[in-house]
Amino acid sequence: MISRDYQPSMLRQLLPRFRQEQDYQSDILILPIILNATHITIMAHSSYKSGTKASPWVIRHAPLIPAGGQVLDVACGTGRHTRHLHALAHRIVAADKDLAGVRDLEGNSDIELYETDLELEGWPFEAEKFTGIIITNYLYRPHFPCIASSLKPNGLLIFETFAAGNERFGRPRNPDYLLRPNELLEAFMDSLNVIAFEQAEDYLPHAAMRQRICARRR
Repeated sequence: MISRDYQPSMLRQLLPRFRQEQDYQSDILILPIILNATHITIMAHSSYKSGTKASPWVIRHAPLIPAGGQVLDVACGTGRHTRHLHALAHRIVAADKDLAGVRDLEGNSDIELYETDLELEGWPFEAEKFTGIIITNYLYRPHFPCIASSLKPNGLLIFETFAAGNERFGRPRNPDYLLRPNELLEAFMDSLNVIAFEQAEDYLPHAAMRQRICARRR
């Protein structure tokens, strides 16, 4: 185990070294960093359970989403995170190209169902609109700048998807759908204050490599 505190000015020096030293085969590697008075944890091993229930990463960080605004659930699928956020009294925009999995939520005044193919139509959401944005098991890199700008000040991004190394376990194997080491951290560290970051080999419900970030709009 490696444990050390780093000043923000050292973060960019740290990342190339971590990229070189990181061993996804190791049992555990934890590297805490202090950035903007926020604790980041970079991990190479953890456990995760997905399915119809909300992601533990979303459950852990959703209480940090400010109250009183709308939360965007990108590629909402069956609505597991839309339902979790609604239970926390948030208003939600649930977006996907196929809304069959959330049709039962039609008519709920706190949930807007938004049917769109984001990769064909671009990013249709307004700047500084959302108090939170949730993205899990979905990756389209051209969205990255739009994601950050669509958060209201103090809004929260919770992002989790598959990462390089997942090809050892199954789909997705295409690099277009796999995050590079530290990619989420590097993509959002300049525009958002990072609260937590992990890249981890998971075992439940099946083996996979995932990367996760939680970050707040300045």
